[in-house]
Amino acid sequence: MSDLLPPDANPCQTCGACCAYSANWPRFTVEEDADLELIPAELVNDRLSGMRCEGDRCSALKGEIGKATACGIYALRPEVCRTCMPGDPECAMARRRYGLPVL
Repeated sequence: MSDLLPPDANPCQTCGACCAYSANWPRFTVEEDADLELIPAELVNDRLSGMRCEGDRCSALKGEIGKATACGIYALRPEVCRTCMPGDPECAMARRRYGLPVL
C-alpha cells in the first residue's frame, strides 16, 4: 500500500485497532460545524454524530489492522481520534481486542 507511511514512523501506523474497536467510538463531540463540514459526507454516519463505520471499523481507516494502517482523513479526523494516544487506556483496550501487545 504505497499511500501508507512507513510503519516504523509511529506505532499507530502498524496498528489501527482504535479505529476498528467500536462503531460508537469515532463520534463527534467538540468539533466546530466548519470542521465537520470538511469531512467527506460519505464518511459521516446517517445520524451525523460520528464517522461511518463498516461493522466496528471506521470507513476512513485504510490498511490491515496490526500490519500497516493509515487514516484517509488524518488532517480532518475528529477530536476523539486526536486524543487517543499510543499506550493510553483506550489504545490498550483496542489493542487487546485484536490480540496486539499493549504499548
